[in-house]
Amino acid sequence: MADQDAHSGEGTRPTGMPVLRWEEPPEGPVLVLLDQTRLPTEEVELVCTDAAALVEAIRSLAVRGAPLLGIAGAYGVALAAVRGFEVEEAAAALAGARPTAVNLAVGVRRAQAAHREALARTGDTRQAAAAALTAARALHREDAEASARMAAHGLALLDELLPAGGHRVLTHCNTGSLVSGGEGTAFAVALAAHRAGRLRRLWVDETRPLLQGARLTAYEAARNDMAYTLLTDNAAGSLFAAGEVDAVLVGADRIAADGSVANKVGSYPLAVLARYHHVPFIVVAPVTTVDRDTPDGASIEVEQRPGYEVTEVTAPQVPVAGTGGGIPVAPLGTQAYNPAFDVTPPELVTAIVTEEGVVSPVTAEVLAELCARSPQVTIS
Repeated sequence: MADQDAHSGEGTRPTGMPVLRWEEPPEGPVLVLLDQTRLPTEEVELVCTDAAALVEAIRSLAVRGAPLLGIAGAYGVALAAVRGFEVEEAAAALAGARPTAVNLAVGVRRAQAAHREALARTGDTRQAAAAALTAARALHREDAEASARMAAHGLALLDELLPAGGHRVLTHCNTGSLVSGGEGTAFAVALAAHRAGRLRRLWVDETRPLLQGARLTAYEAARNDMAYTLLTDNAAGSLFAAGEVDAVLVGADRIAADGSVANKVGSYPLAVLARYHHVPFIVVAPVTTVDRDTPDGASIEVEQRPGYEVTEVTAPQVPVAGTGGGIPVAPLGTQAYNPAFDVTPPELVTAIVTEEGVVSPVTAEVLAELCARSPQVTIS
């Protein structure tokens, strides 16, 4: 079950409240989430008392972004265990809530494995629940640390590729503190460049149909006093043609063993544009996003979202008339194609930046070598 509380949008951090936190009020432990569907106009918290509420929050995109989904999934397993629900059932529901985002399943499996091991060793459900919570908290902490290392590696790569400085970076979707235990993935690199005085302009793709760029990345850029400009997705080509883009920085929801990258739909066209215009296309993601069990891009399951996300737009505090709760922008009965992600082949990716270092050129062999150095991708 989930409850909501509204708060002012003012604050001094990138968000005025934590994106995700575990609390233990007298009535029992809960997982508290910042509802990202209400940004940027309101900061509203969702209070999840069970895994079912968290599954709904994940599917509705109230909580989203590959690293944060992994953290949320781990806490969801812990929540089920602490509150006495069936852990295996909760884990299965959580892992399947968004099939493309591999971090979600990784986080679920990590807490699930800790719970199983403790239960088998002690036979005590309380100790097993505590082990699951400890695993979730460890993953949360590790992601924050990984975010900082990705930012450092990414900034060094930008400076190497663009020694003149004054970086003009184009990004897609949202990859900042709203999707991470730290300051994010691709956005964290841009933020590091900004703090170092080397970011001239952050170009923010609107990211249709759900406007994560307009609603969330612009929100984070404004909170960090970054020089940014919002553009419609279909304006990116003219921006490249005008020579206004020095690099593209995007995140990833799943990276196949061959280096194919699944990311928010619209990323692949940017990679094609970047290649044609000789602009680096850089993917920033933790090693937990690499799925060595998925051999190539064709093997990645791409989530199909409801058609009403395309045929309607949602505006807070505006009367709604559509079946999905939004304002209709297409004739009733219009069919819509709405993949949540697209897949960029490795030959279009200049580099993949992880907390363990940079993969460039992007090949299965180099990616495997990097993953072998990290214990984070060996969890089962």
